[in-house]
Amino acid sequence: MTDKWLDTINWSADGLIPTIAQETDSGKVLMVAWMNRTALKRTVETGTAVYWSRSRKKLWYKGEESGHTQIIKAIYLDCDADVLLLSVEQKGGIACHTGRHSCFFRQLKNGEWIITEPVIKDPAQIYTK
Repeated sequence: MTDKWLDTINWSADGLIPTIAQETDSGKVLMVAWMNRTALKRTVETGTAVYWSRSRKKLWYKGEESGHTQIIKAIYLDCDADVLLLSVEQKGGIACHTGRHSCFFRQLKNGEWIITEPVIKDPAQIYTK
């Protein structure tokens, strides 16, 4: 397979594309991250999610420290070719670095952010490095 399919994507000026990870079975949005060409190519090659960390300026293999990998079931590109949607199987049931199932655990109610998801595992027990 050639890399020509990567040229279809409308990469941002800094060579990135926002990427949504959605749980295949439940349809729940787990997280949003960024990918560059290398991250997307490695995701396709390995069958597990690889992202670009904007803060660390390096590839981020989801679950490399926590073990909470994302197995790729399908990859979709939106109509403008500027957002990716990954359909994933979330290993370990935790996608968020806060120890929650999803990164979207706060809901706006009556002008306040209410926490709607419990911590499944204390991050201090997950990230030991």
